[in-house]
Amino acid sequence: MKRLLIAIVGLFTALSFSSCGYNTMVSKDENVKAKWAQVENAYQRRADLIPNLVSTVKGAAQHEQGTLTAVVEARAKATSVSVNPENLTEESIAEFQKTQDALSQSIGRLLVSVEAYPDLKANQSFQELQAQLEGTENRISVERRAYNEAVQDYNTTVRSFPNNIMAGMFGFKSKGTFQATEGADKAPTVSF
Repeated sequence: MKRLLIAIVGLFTALSFSSCGYNTMVSKDENVKAKWAQVENAYQRRADLIPNLVSTVKGAAQHEQGTLTAVVEARAKATSVSVNPENLTEESIAEFQKTQDALSQSIGRLLVSVEAYPDLKANQSFQELQAQLEGTENRISVERRAYNEAVQDYNTTVRSFPNNIMAGMFGFKSKGTFQATEGADKAPTVSF
């Protein structure tokens, strides 16, 4: 009788854990980590392209050395900051985003300087790399959006009842999302 009671309790416990949402939370947590890896992948692609872009532009426009130096320095800072997927807090993502935004601003200044110097626009290599860089910026945007969607799904799951009870027991915590930078709601002014 005692063995039967232990078997019934064990079976009930196993069934309750399978429906407690633990596996769902694990799956969604892994999805968030995978989406974060894709965000980092897109940023890495950009970081890999910039040295080529800078080399090409240096050959055609030595007079823009200050802008190119700013891009190189911003790239160095952007690649030095990384976020551990286990610690995707609002603060760590904000710090990561801050360095990436500085790089984006430097790239923006570089692209504006290209408009001011038509001889650079004629450089086929620069145009090709510029297109690659623009495509990379679009990829970054897409990956950041996918990451935010995965985080929203995960956070909804771990904060919903009764999953929030199990999430607390097993250490599942809300993840941080990418936020728009201050002033992003205003269109940038381009002047020559």
